[in-house]
Amino acid sequence: MAMAATVSATRFPAVAAGALRGLRWRCSPPDHHALLFSKRPGPVSLNHRRRFVAPSALHKADVQAKDEGQPETLDYRVFFLDGSGKKISPWHDVPLRLGDGVFNFVVEIPKETSAKMEVATDEPYTPIKQDTKKGKLRYYPYNINWNYGLLPQTWEDPSFANTEVEGALGDNDPVDVVEIGERQAKIGEILKVKPLAALAMIDEGELDWKIVAISLDDPRASLVNDADDVEKHFPGTLTAIRDWFRDYKIPDGKPANRFGLGNKAANKDYALKVITETNESWAKLMKRSVPAGELSLI
Repeated sequence: MAMAATVSATRFPAVAAGALRGLRWRCSPPDHHALLFSKRPGPVSLNHRRRFVAPSALHKADVQAKDEGQPETLDYRVFFLDGSGKKISPWHDVPLRLGDGVFNFVVEIPKETSAKMEVATDEPYTPIKQDTKKGKLRYYPYNINWNYGLLPQTWEDPSFANTEVEGALGDNDPVDVVEIGERQAKIGEILKVKPLAALAMIDEGELDWKIVAISLDDPRASLVNDADDVEKHFPGTLTAIRDWFRDYKIPDGKPANRFGLGNKAANKDYALKVITETNESWAKLMKRSVPAGELSLI
């Protein structure tokens, strides 16, 4: 990933250091604003097995994102606080499912920005920070055109070889979300989304799922419920997402990323299958059934 020499503060239009932004979770959306292959690679069951969830995630209605430090500095962090002011993890403590096919999505990178923000999976409480390389802040070579972040309580197991995607191993991170709505979200914002499609990106041999989703707040959310609907109401978007993630490393002198599953986006059912499997992997991680390595489970 290439780094820009300087970047103006306008890349963080919604972030003010030290500001608290109140967020509410509800099981219903706020009142404001097939496979694409001829055959499925395997049966998909939507009758999910019992999953491990952090108890605190289910009983804390109020969550705040709190900035510490100045944006675009090495010590900048966005922490998450529960209703009592206690730090929680956006990866482990934010619930994944809200019912009726709705999921929580934690925004790391707002659309039309290029600072490479990510959950610090190796730090206590896994705050959001700007990624670094050789001690320097990292930036994409150009703006990302969609809101980008993670699905909480998911994990791509680096010991699991996915036979449907060239035997690629998980990338040891939460599952990524590309949210295609029209509004620019904020760093640390939690959106209620519905999955629409999945792209199986292979990055230097590691499987890095991209779940394409839309916020329930978006004016066109009711129009799209599957990959075919994205093609109809957001023409060219799935191809644009694939090509963006395929090519973004090229300006830095690295090879293009590849995609499995026939180089196409899989449909909603397959996306739900990916979410279920990676949620189960996360549950094993939290139960210490698999090695955590340097990952923070606090």
